[in-house]
Amino acid sequence: MGFANLVKKPKDNYIRGKKNTVNRLRSEQKKVWLTVGQNDQPVFIMLLISLFLVGTIGFRLGYLQIVEGDKYSLKADNNRTKIIPKPPVRGNLFDRKGRILGATRLSHSAYLWPIAQKKENWQEAKTMLAKILGISEDNLQNILEKEGYDSPTLVRIARNLTPQQITAIEENRNLLSEVEVDADTVRYYPNHKIGSHVLGYTREINADELRERQKEGYRMGDVIGKMGAEAGFESELRGEWGGILMERDGTGKVIRKLGIKEAKAGNDVTLTLDLELQKVAEKALGDRKGAVVALDPRDGAVLAMVSYPAFDPNIFSGKITEQVWQEVQAKGYPLINRALMGFPPASTFKIVTATAGMESGKFSSKTVLPTYAYLHVGGTAFGEWNRAGFGPMGFVRAMAWSSNTFFGQIGNGVGGETLIDWSRKYGFGSKTGIEIPEETPGLIADNEWKKKRFDWEWTVGDTVNMSIGQGFTQATPLQVAVMFAVPANGGYKVIPHLYEDKTAFLKKRQSLNLKPETVSTIREGLRAVVSSGTGGKAALSGIAVAGKSGTAEAPPGKSHTWFGGFAPYDKPEIVVVAFVEHSGGGGGSTAGPIVKQVLEAYFKAKS
Repeated sequence: MGFANLVKKPKDNYIRGKKNTVNRLRSEQKKVWLTVGQNDQPVFIMLLISLFLVGTIGFRLGYLQIVEGDKYSLKADNNRTKIIPKPPVRGNLFDRKGRILGATRLSHSAYLWPIAQKKENWQEAKTMLAKILGISEDNLQNILEKEGYDSPTLVRIARNLTPQQITAIEENRNLLSEVEVDADTVRYYPNHKIGSHVLGYTREINADELRERQKEGYRMGDVIGKMGAEAGFESELRGEWGGILMERDGTGKVIRKLGIKEAKAGNDVTLTLDLELQKVAEKALGDRKGAVVALDPRDGAVLAMVSYPAFDPNIFSGKITEQVWQEVQAKGYPLINRALMGFPPASTFKIVTATAGMESGKFSSKTVLPTYAYLHVGGTAFGEWNRAGFGPMGFVRAMAWSSNTFFGQIGNGVGGETLIDWSRKYGFGSKTGIEIPEETPGLIADNEWKKKRFDWEWTVGDTVNMSIGQGFTQATPLQVAVMFAVPANGGYKVIPHLYEDKTAFLKKRQSLNLKPETVSTIREGLRAVVSSGTGGKAALSGIAVAGKSGTAEAPPGKSHTWFGGFAPYDKPEIVVVAFVEHSGGGGGSTAGPIVKQVLEAYFKAKS
């Protein structure tokens, strides 16, 4: 039962009252006409005036009772009643093994009762509250005006009160008689910075958000998810407000409880994350800017997602001073989730180039090409990373040693349109579909994009640059993980997700319809990377690992480094991608060991 139905608004008594008044006036009028003579004009005039005045008063009374009755009845009820709001308890966030990631803890909040005082009488209370709570008077004024000075509902103005603030409010009851302190809940993240980007944080709704979401039932004082899983699963986690309608006497003392609407707690959400694997991935990345993503290649379940620098989401559950905000922003923009931001994918992208080459029919899986110190195309020289070339190579050995001139020839041979088409089939250039709203699509450029951006046609040099993961191409670490899942699972593009529903997402994965020899050749090449090529530092004892390194030019700073891998090679269960921003060095030597640590922890936990 909603609060609007808790207060009755009688109207039938007013209608009967009006009919009795009209009948009485008609009777009086008839008596006057019978008794007034021709020589009694002054008396007659006075009687007419009296009748007019009585009629006017009667009409006014009828109007107030019948037409305006509901309005004044409600106003009277509002003067003697108030609604004590009861916010819902937000649902908990758990990892796949039931370990708590986000919960609520008991706190206290301060509320105002707008209708309790006239607008002009709030000034002293606002001044005192501003001093106690550290809130500007303008902010309090805005809250009162948005809610309305005639609102009977208590409006939350501050959360997570300290014992000192509660005491100060009680000590100033003479000025703050219409300020209430009540129990409340505050979002709490027991693991602090662990998983901060993937979990996100909550914050009280602001004015702009309220305008956009009021139709969804949001109200002033609501707490909403601002990023990560908190935002992505907002509709399940939020719950519904409740409250108690109380009747008070003239002194403000509570007489009785008129009605109650129980708050409905939000639903708990179990995520696909593995808390222990998340901790290992964060430790492996350390204090280097970058990201780590681990997912199940069979269904796309995200097992870990790391971005550094990180932040403690608990700071958003309380008051954030300007100093705290500046400290957060000064540490390398920790609110940016680098796992969902685009960067040049470098040689990891050669998986796409190899696919385009073999699927186009222009290159068989047995193709052997010469390699060079430099590949000259369109007036540009594209250098081999060893500055010498590797001699004749096929797909497997070219993948193992990450030959730029080999894959540059493949890209040039299939052409820009085919390479772009396969890039998009792998999911590059569009969002993956993960539930986190801050995901970016990366970039797969084409002729139309280049003409619009630079007023210049696409060139063969752009195609060659793209074939080795450079140029305009931007991919997120999550997209790169999805790419690695394709050869790992036999040719399916998965939808990465955080919601624990394995069956549903297995059904949603999409076959790229790759030829069996394409999949097997790429897999053999990725295995050779770890067993005999650039990715030796990702090798595990007793478990076969496949992977690919990448080193992206990133002027004016040092190069970015990548490594992606999956294991066990025969029946892959996990894909791990590590990206280190402006690290310098090579992908195999810098990012490879990060992947190794995560894989080791995963298989150790299974043993």
